[in-house]
Amino acid sequence: MKEREPLGDSLTTNMISDAMEQLAGTVYRTPLTTSTFLNHLVGKNVYFKMENQQKTGAFKIRGASYKMSRLTEMEAQNGVIAASAGNHAQGVAFASSQRGVSAKIFMPENTPDAKIKATEYYGAKTVITGASFQEAYEAACLEQKRTGGYFLHPFDDYDVMAGQGTIAVEMLKQQPFLDTLIVPVGGGGLISGVAVAAKHLQPKIRIIGVQAKGAKVVHDHFHNLPSPGSPFNGTIAEGIAVKEPGMLTMPIIRHFVDDMVTVSESDIASAIVTMLERKKTLVEGAGAAAFAALFAHRSTIRSKNCGIIVSGGNMDVSRLGSIQQLAYDGPLTCLA
Repeated sequence: MKEREPLGDSLTTNMISDAMEQLAGTVYRTPLTTSTFLNHLVGKNVYFKMENQQKTGAFKIRGASYKMSRLTEMEAQNGVIAASAGNHAQGVAFASSQRGVSAKIFMPENTPDAKIKATEYYGAKTVITGASFQEAYEAACLEQKRTGGYFLHPFDDYDVMAGQGTIAVEMLKQQPFLDTLIVPVGGGGLISGVAVAAKHLQPKIRIIGVQAKGAKVVHDHFHNLPSPGSPFNGTIAEGIAVKEPGMLTMPIIRHFVDDMVTVSESDIASAIVTMLERKKTLVEGAGAAAFAALFAHRSTIRSKNCGIIVSGGNMDVSRLGSIQQLAYDGPLTCLA
């Protein structure tokens, strides 16, 4: 890549290029798949970036691994601390184990058991606390001050964003004709990295972020809605349930992202069920959000070749029954 002028002290394309090199032997180059049935359903050519098939079952390993590779010995000497709803936790646990660094991860009480067990499997110590990511984050910050460990932020870090941006580089190599990318948004690390990389490689590409209606703080900030905007009601897409936008991500989102939309809980549930029935793949709520957005907003998303980031597949299967029930009211299930 050639260097694009950065947005102040910010994420640069050189960082994303370096991340591509650093991660080449660590992460999978996940497939970009399509489906004739789903293309017909939405009236567009849809390409799914299957990060649910990534190591640890989600894209988060990219940012966590790249950040871990950038830590000095002094920064890593007291271990790393993180807060996560699950996928960042697994990414940090994997990356820290590869480097031989201890990790303690604070996770909210609604985190699926599958994500907690997987995090512990990779060798990290887990602390389950708080009703939301924000409360787990605050507990992790207190622990960092007490121990002097390095806090590895899930999204508000330029190295983490650079790692996530490698997804867009791969997508545009796999399918150069993509004209739109739809990206699930929590705190904004993924969409920041993806937007910077994609706009550099293909300046006219449109970047659309999606949040759940019950957790849409970035959406509200993007559209300059009155503070505090809508209440935080939570969502089955716990991987993107963040109460506060990133201080570093928000300026990048405003500069590079073209639009931000929301989806309902039934939209998300319907997308989960449809992906399972039609693509024979299990995705979590956050991983289904982008496809849910494409269908819910298909009349206003002007795209011929649309890329969808399926961000993760770490679903607690015990929740499938309630998700299927919720999906009955969803538009995708009705048509599928």
